Amino acid sequence: MTISRRGALGAATAVLAAAALSLTGCSSSNSLSGSGSSPKDTPAASSSGGSSTSAGGDSIVLGSANFPENEILMYIYGNELAKSGYTVSYKPSIGARAAYIAALKSGEINLVPEYAGSILSYLDKSANAKSGSAVKTALDAALQKESLKASAFSEAADSDSLNVTPAFAKQHSLSSIGDLKNAGSVTVAANPEFASRPDGIPGLKSVYGLSNIQFKAINDSGGNTTLKALLGGQVQVADIYSTTPSILQNKLVTLKDPKNLFASQQVVPVYSASKDSSKLTAALDKVSQALTTQDLLKLNEQVSGSTKTDPQTAAKDWLSSKGL
Repeated sequence: MTISRRGALGAATAVLAAAALSLTGCSSSNSLSGSGSSPKDTPAASSSGGSSTSAGGDSIVLGSANFPENEILMYIYGNELAKSGYTVSYKPSIGARAAYIAALKSGEINLVPEYAGSILSYLDKSANAKSGSAVKTALDAALQKESLKASAFSEAADSDSLNVTPAFAKQHSLSSIGDLKNAGSVTVAANPEFASRPDGIPGLKSVYGLSNIQFKAINDSGGNTTLKALLGGQVQVADIYSTTPSILQNKLVTLKDPKNLFASQQVVPVYSASKDSSKLTAALDKVSQALTTQDLLKLNEQVSGSTKTDPQTAAKDWLSSKGL
């Protein structure tokens, strides 16, 4: 299984991050190397603005990886757990996957928002599941070996996605990846490894039968250079991660992937098996059932765009908008 942007959290920097991060003192990190700022542990706020309390005495510690989207998700799930009666505390921006999964397994945190295909690939290097249901089955088995569990998948996903301009989509009646076969010669922009990845150019040819594909390597993970190439017509298709604000800002058309070329990267809370209960999963599932990829796009735009909304505020506003 190939590793997406979210999978990079467990890749080359993992050893360095784990070594640099001392979770006993619970310092947080703003880089994949694990170096960071002072501790940012914070209690969950109740609707009245104070610390959350639990009549039943349940407590839970949520952590996040060190990028804004994951921190937003941590606060979204945490606020719903607080509303359900948990005493919630947070350890945001822990660092790379190696660091926060180690913290999860040791009990220093109890729950972290994850991305299905990436965490499966991290736990089981031989995994090749693609569809959501297949990834869920494989992930449950892999987590069980680590005394961890996963609740239901959200519809929201942060994965590779192929995008075209509105004009190009209209000109060639494009709605899914397979439609590209009728678009003449098209050039796809993506990171260099996309040229040989099973779910890159080879997959476009073998899975979707596209023989009209050219490739342009742009090493910015769907960032500004890739976007400029797409908008300027140097390429016709761009691999941009599905919750990147530029998709909304430029009204790009994300092509559907009905044949699961890209493995499911649906958002899923992963938590300590010792915390498992119907109360916990009911609260998590309320959020997951309401959360969409479009929501993540808008939340990322709020937090990382011009308004620079605080992640906690963005999370609370989203919950309120959903009646949660």
